[in-house]
Parts: sequence; structure tokens; C-alpha cells
Amino acid sequence: MPDFIYLASQSPRRRQLLEQLGVAYQLLLPNVDGDEAEDAEAIEAVLPGEAPAAYVQRVTGLKLDAAVARRERRGLPEAPILCSDTTVALGDTIYGKPDDAVHAARMLAALAGHEHQVLTAVALQHGARRLQALSVSRVTFSAMTPAQIDAYVATGEPLGKAGAYGIQGRAAAHVEHMAGSYSGIMGLPMFETANLLREAGFAV
Repeated sequence: MPDFIYLASQSPRRRQLLEQLGVAYQLLLPNVDGDEAEDAEAIEAVLPGEAPAAYVQRVTGLKLDAAVARRERRGLPEAPILCSDTTVALGDTIYGKPDDAVHAARMLAALAGHEHQVLTAVALQHGARRLQALSVSRVTFSAMTPAQIDAYVATGEPLGKAGAYGIQGRAAAHVEHMAGSYSGIMGLPMFETANLLREAGFAV
């Protein structure tokens, strides 16, 4: 059994959460250009009529496929590879990462005053085995005025985050209620991830 895993994620929040579990890891990230450049936008595209749970699990699987191929292509030592993806859903409408500040403001206006779901899928490739889990949480935002939305968007925090907010940041001031996994909402559900790692033979 190797003494580390590969983490195929650029999210500093996922790195922080994995460190909490005390598991040694190495980053396995795509090159931004050259022959290895990967089309993240194509991977994250929503299929027509796709349900949020199906979407986030499919995207996580595609990201893990890409990471497995990346490790082999680079000739890196074998070790388990961990991938995760998070999406926000209001009913059947999927809210990924906003394209820009205007898009972020529109997302937040839709979520304000309503309960939405945060779904985070986790997948671990361990040799020929693929272990998977899904965390589903519910978050209710208070009503937000246009000025409050604009002020939050101006911090830059919504960009690069599913649903245009980070619960561990300033958006917490607008979270009226939360049910589920706080770490899952951040991007890596600790309970589910620990179980997958234990199943792969790690002492967590």
C-alpha cells in the first residue's frame, strides 16, 4: 500500500480538508497548455435534462478518468487518485461556476430567500477499483438586497465557486439554515472521503 494519494483538484479548500484527515498527498493537476491541456469546460457541460445528482457524479468520474490517464502519461508511481466535484442546484436547475461578476450576481439573486442543494461527489481510483460517494446538503439563504449582492460579488469571492459563493467566507453572513455536511458544502465531505480512504486501506 502506498503511503500517499494523488489529489486531482486545484481547490485550496480541498487540500485543507484532506490535510485535516492526516493523509499525505501529492497534487496531480493538468497542464494549462501544451499537449496535455485538458478542456475542463467540456467536462463540466450539463447534458440536456440531466439531474443534479447524476451530473455531479458523471463529472467527477470524467475528471477521475482524466487524472488516471494523466498519471499514466507522466509515468508517475502508482497510488490511489482522489477526485471531487461540487454543484449547487435550485430544484432541477444546476448552478456551476459563474462566468463573470454579472453572472454571479444573477445566480445569487436566484438563490436568495430560497433553500437549495449542494451536491459533492467523491471518487477514488484504487488500482482497478473505483470507489464513489455522494454528499447532499441543504442550504437556505436569507433574502438579499441588490446592494448586498453587489457588495458580495465585489469581494471577488463568488468567482470560481459553484453557485457563486463560498460558505467558509463572507457568504456565511447570509446563510439562514444549513443541513448536511459543512465540509461537503466546502467541496470535500470529510465523512464520505474518510470512508473511501479506509476502504482503500488507509488508516484515517
